[in-house]
Amino acid sequence: MFVCICARVRECEVRTAILCGARTEESVGDACGAGTGCGSCLDRIVDLIDEHTADTPLAMAA
Repeated sequence: MFVCICARVRECEVRTAILCGARTEESVGDACGAGTGCGSCLDRIVDLIDEHTADTPLAMAA
């Protein structure tokens, strides 16, 4: 499924960017191009970042 229509970036590409260390909308955009066009996908990108950080061991310990 596409997260960013403008840049044709799929969810798996955004998740990969996050797994490789992207923790902000800007860093995801730098890594894969998502969120660098109209910006309508930024909320979804933030949701994916939050989902990943909530699943990390450090977040689970808090």
